[in-house]
Amino acid sequence: MNPKLFFGELKRRNVYKVAVAYIVAGWALSQGIAQVFPVFDVPIWAIRLLVLLIIVGLPVALVLAWMFELTPTGLKRTETADAAVQQSKSRAWIYVAVIGAAISVALFFLGRYTAPIQREVAGAAEKSIAILPFENLSEEKGNAYFAGASKAPSAMGSFARRSGIPKTLRGKAAVNARSL
Repeated sequence: MNPKLFFGELKRRNVYKVAVAYIVAGWALSQGIAQVFPVFDVPIWAIRLLVLLIIVGLPVALVLAWMFELTPTGLKRTETADAAVQQSKSRAWIYVAVIGAAISVALFFLGRYTAPIQREVAGAAEKSIAILPFENLSEEKGNAYFAGASKAPSAMGSFARRSGIPKTLRGKAAVNARSL
């Protein structure tokens, strides 16, 4: 089979138009599914299944586009539609695709630049530090220097002199240390 004739036949049967329309609509639908379904606690496997069905549906849509043609009187087999009077070729589908792409890009930038910027980590509204004394769990006596309450007060004093870093009370830190 001559590839030039084959691609000409694909164009004549509007398979290209169906492919472009399906890919754009499938992409938009999968983006919508990925954004909306988690809000309703839909399981991730269901979202993946729907996206997979959209992908698997592309060859089915292309085969149907090859076999059938949409005419002003309805859906007809390609052979029957070829015998009918040829309708005038319109370029409306190009405008629809360009407008759809422009809307998609506009919504992307709208969401990207109008969303509130979250610079803080949840629960870390202000800086603070808790200094806990280490416990020597090793058998080596040389590591005892780092353990115990001997280093914690000097570190607390050092941090207390710095502005903007409040220290956690020793009793509160000890209670938190016991809960770990």
